[in-house]
Amino acid sequence: MEPILMKIYEYYSGEDREMLLRAFTFASNAHKDQKRASGEPYFIHPCAVAEILVDLGLDAATIAGALLHDVIEDTPATEEDIRREFGEEVLTLVSGVTKLDKIVFKSQEEEEAENFRKIFIAMAKDIRVIIIKLADRLHNMRSLNFLSKDRQQKMAQETLDIYAPIAGRLGISQVKCELEDLCLKYLDPEAFEFLVENIHQKLEERNRFVDFVVEEINAILQESNISGEVFGRPKHFYSIYKKMKTKGRTLDQIYDLTALRVIVGTVDECYEVMGKIHMKWKPVPGRIKDYIATPKPNMYQSLHTTVVTNFGQPFEIQIRTEEMHRTAEYGIAAHWKYKEHRDNETSLDQRISWIREMMDLQGGFRDSKEFMNSVKEELYSNELLVFTPHSKVISLPEKATPVDFAYAIHSEVGNRCTGAKVNGKIVPLDSTLELGDVVEIITSPTSKGPSRDWLKFVKSPSARAKIKYFFRKAMREDNIKLGRTMLEDFAKRKGYQLSEILTPDSFKKISEKFSFDTQDEMFSAIGFGAVSTSQIYFKLVDYFRKEVPLPVLQPFKERNAKGTVTIKGMTGLLVSFAGCCSPVPGDDIVGYVTRGRGVVVHRRDCPNLKNAEEDRLQPAEWTGEGVTDARFKAGLVVTAEDQGAALASISTVLADMKLTLTSINGRYDKNGAAIVEVTVSLLNKQDIEVLINRLSSRDKIISVRRMSN
Repeated sequence: MEPILMKIYEYYSGEDREMLLRAFTFASNAHKDQKRASGEPYFIHPCAVAEILVDLGLDAATIAGALLHDVIEDTPATEEDIRREFGEEVLTLVSGVTKLDKIVFKSQEEEEAENFRKIFIAMAKDIRVIIIKLADRLHNMRSLNFLSKDRQQKMAQETLDIYAPIAGRLGISQVKCELEDLCLKYLDPEAFEFLVENIHQKLEERNRFVDFVVEEINAILQESNISGEVFGRPKHFYSIYKKMKTKGRTLDQIYDLTALRVIVGTVDECYEVMGKIHMKWKPVPGRIKDYIATPKPNMYQSLHTTVVTNFGQPFEIQIRTEEMHRTAEYGIAAHWKYKEHRDNETSLDQRISWIREMMDLQGGFRDSKEFMNSVKEELYSNELLVFTPHSKVISLPEKATPVDFAYAIHSEVGNRCTGAKVNGKIVPLDSTLELGDVVEIITSPTSKGPSRDWLKFVKSPSARAKIKYFFRKAMREDNIKLGRTMLEDFAKRKGYQLSEILTPDSFKKISEKFSFDTQDEMFSAIGFGAVSTSQIYFKLVDYFRKEVPLPVLQPFKERNAKGTVTIKGMTGLLVSFAGCCSPVPGDDIVGYVTRGRGVVVHRRDCPNLKNAEEDRLQPAEWTGEGVTDARFKAGLVVTAEDQGAALASISTVLADMKLTLTSINGRYDKNGAAIVEVTVSLLNKQDIEVLINRLSSRDKIISVRRMSN
């Protein structure tokens, strides 16, 4: 019998077992004849992922999701098949993992950042999705030797940067430690082999020492009439490697290769045992940490102390209760594993509140890259523990300020903050807090909100996001108007009306990529700068081009108010002239077949045609008939030594030629030259050529050319 089947029979019963057996059969049939890179049957992988999760104690729906996590992506099975056979809950998990599986971390920073954001969206919706993904990544890392060296290193680095920290933040230390060791194996194989060989050589000596210490602590427990368990656990290779790197030590200088753990019944017994250990062996100053009174953000609790034996060898001892030990080993997974001690849903929400807070505030970040950097700060930051006046512990990043503290209390406290006291004394808001400080925030109901200057010194990603969110929300209406105008103008410059490319269907496609709920939210994001105008425009146009069919082409000659143009191969369509290059009679022209707006005539040298689809370009020519009666607008760019000379020359030459100026704009370039852009009303190309020649001959005029936007 398959190992996973044995575990299903052992740990699940009733309807849960029946569903898991059906999921096993369904996935087995779906993956039939598929192979992994190793040549093994592909179905080995989902079975291994499911086994990891069974050992972590996850519920039946999660195990079913693990068995089925690749069927939608890699087999003919559909979402409807999963929904029909296993229900909505399992489908949600499978779909969530499938979307994460589609993520490919590319070298481009923006793409990686956007994918990182998608991971956190999945985590916020159902934390079990990322737990399945962690198990999936763990098994892939275990079988990484079958891939090329480049892929091994890329996947190992991605795992070390993204997945191992997430496992640590969720408190699943088993998965975190194994992932880190596997990453080290591929990222620095020489160091990994060195550690394996040298630590193994000293294993017997270290085990004798550990046995001695365990015996001594057991004697302390017995004398104190405390029931408990004492054992040693070797530290994982990556933690030793990191200590050697960061502290510049050799392996011989690292004494705590094994951590002693003491598991007792109550919190009081934890403190009692630590006191008696300190009476027996001298504690190392600065190495006593109380994570029971001040738990880590991942809910880890334990007493840590490093002591020195009578013959001079230091070692670390961790003291905790059985419940704390479960949390330390399994983290958030303990919510499902230990059903008789299961936390309630409120406690689970508290454990993942930091994820939801980051997602709620993602609108305060300018882009996905800023979001990724902020979350990484949250994952990697060292802790600074300070207190409220009522002795509540607040965890902040190192070098945090009173403003960080205020926003950690509540968004409104931060927004209304006008001053701060640290240890009873008024301090500037940009002061650096120290470990153990007592901080009091002074607020005012008349405060107009945070200062933008605070963004220069706050350290916590949460505070930074809340400040930005305040300004974004306060200026929402302005951002909506600005964003709409920016997108409309950009579309017009490209030859489209926004109303024709922004439809309910095209917006739905945009919202799937950028997670917008409404068009106003999209416009606000553009105005705020969270997304660029071009990002939205090109997605809309791509969808528009796919959905609106090209017209049927037939021979046709078209008269336009500006003149007569023959478009070969066209009939029955509106003909208009492109504003970007302003063609006039005599210019070499070409017709561009738009979707829904007929044919737009461009100059053949127009830069906007550089990447045009060849099958949409149609030959065009001026017929000459009626051309002389029409007036055209043409743009010129005049470069001069100074604006005064440019303006004087332009006005003089236009007056001599009896031409009308319709618009003018001026600026200076980085070299100090004056750049003047003018639009002139004229009859044909000959007028333009005469105008260019006359302007070019004027004093202080450097160059004159036709304008192409």
